[in-house]
Amino acid sequence: MLDVFPPFLVYFLGAALLPLVPKGHLRSALSLLVPAIGGWLIWTMPTGVHDVVQLMGVDLTLIRHDKLAAVFALIFSLAAFTSLLYACHVRDTVQTIATLLYAGSAIGAVFAGDLITLFLFWEGTAIASVFLIWARQTEGAYHSGMRYLIFQVTSGVILLAGAALFWRETGTMAFERMTLGSPATWLIFLAFGIKCAFPLLHTWLTDAYPSATVTGSVVLSIFTTKLAIYALARGFAGTETLIYIGAVMALFPIFYGMVENDLRRVLSYSLIGQLGFLVVGVGIGTDLALNGVAAHAVASVLYKSLLFMSVGAVLYRTGTAKATELGGLYRTMPLTALMCLVGAATISAVPLFASFATKSMILSAAGYKGYEGAWLVLIIAAAATVVYTGVKVPYCAFFGADSGKRPKEAPWNMLGGMAITAGFCIAIGIWPQTFFAFLPYDVDYAVYTTSHVVTQLQLVAFSMLAFFLLLRVGLYPLATGSVTLDADWIYRRLLPGVIGAIANVVSALWTRGADIQQRWVHALILRLYKTHGPEGRVARVVPTGSMVQWVAILLGVMLIVTFVS
Repeated sequence: MLDVFPPFLVYFLGAALLPLVPKGHLRSALSLLVPAIGGWLIWTMPTGVHDVVQLMGVDLTLIRHDKLAAVFALIFSLAAFTSLLYACHVRDTVQTIATLLYAGSAIGAVFAGDLITLFLFWEGTAIASVFLIWARQTEGAYHSGMRYLIFQVTSGVILLAGAALFWRETGTMAFERMTLGSPATWLIFLAFGIKCAFPLLHTWLTDAYPSATVTGSVVLSIFTTKLAIYALARGFAGTETLIYIGAVMALFPIFYGMVENDLRRVLSYSLIGQLGFLVVGVGIGTDLALNGVAAHAVASVLYKSLLFMSVGAVLYRTGTAKATELGGLYRTMPLTALMCLVGAATISAVPLFASFATKSMILSAAGYKGYEGAWLVLIIAAAATVVYTGVKVPYCAFFGADSGKRPKEAPWNMLGGMAITAGFCIAIGIWPQTFFAFLPYDVDYAVYTTSHVVTQLQLVAFSMLAFFLLLRVGLYPLATGSVTLDADWIYRRLLPGVIGAIANVVSALWTRGADIQQRWVHALILRLYKTHGPEGRVARVVPTGSMVQWVAILLGVMLIVTFVS
């Protein structure tokens, strides 16, 4: 008997019922009702451990509800609602079902209290989400989806292996805080790192997200990586290694974001950079830092999905998201441009927007704990984010050189999804203390201090000035139609080339060896033929007298040997 009704079941039931409902407004209403009910169940759920079942002697905790889980589950529910509203014009049942299963699996993983339950939902997110890429129905999307699925399933397999070793080492499957002291925890850490897009493990994100459908990229930007952040915060808070990993994640996307032409790929790199802030916060591990992680994860879901929505609306109306083919769209898409500006202001941490309140908590935690190097890296990354995302994306899409395109404004449902998301970006920025009440730990943190406001305004202003000055003098890296090499070049080009060269060498050696062997066998057969063939020495007729002579000789030899011995 269930103690509480698991919220993820609402999503699974909704996905099962959806094909039975006639297409049109009724089906759209059902898809929106599902996250609304799921969110209400999470909001009213009592704190504590619920729904523990036993499987082959192992306790599986389906629901472990605390404030950390609640924050992530609630933002997942809200984001599922806004993304489904944004996608109401899409008459593709597969995408809607995939979105519901994806969101339900992510929420189920958030509430998982043991590693086996986490693994099941972990793989559920992988299998459901890949259909949002394949739904684009292009050859490129198919191959991107396959590469994405390989990474995601590999993460799950590694997680399962780590869970098995963890059970053998500790005798428990409880998903609690761990340390990197055994092969089991290192495997679990690696599994989380793949989904979190750690450096060199990140290429699935920048490959798959721009390859998805217009609405699919919005949904993808919400769940997978934020689930990984939650898993790290739950399992590895305070692990100092994460500080260095996060610092690298915050820095390396800067170059790619500046030179990339596809605006959805720019946002994908920017997403990795923002994950770097969260990973650093998890590595610091203090109450303030973890509050900052939870808060900034919420803000990141909001502003990143809003930016993907606005660029997706441009792609939907114009058929392209390339910076070199856009510009001047504010004339006919003013509301979409306004929503994009809200997302840009939020990711840039402009005062009165959500990220101003949330990002500063991680920076303050780094300063309080004496991680000056990490603090400096994050400041540089924050300034660069303003340049390559906060200014570049709206400028190239809406306010740059006029492309001559005059598309219609985005559909009402797209604008509705963007408006709700933008409203939360502004509300959190204006009333941060109300939002902070939902965070995991009780920490007194003042956001709107004079020094903080002035410092952040200066950072944003100088970053914007740097962008336009570099653009004016021609020093800003211009986006081109060329392909930017990333770490995936190693396994998509270098390794196949190396393996192909090795295969050619081995094939040549094998052919040469086979040729030598064939010649040797042929010579041996010829020699045997000469000896034993019809005309050979053994087969030819020998005179009787000669044979008697040889018998006599052999007999004499035997007599001599016998006499000597």
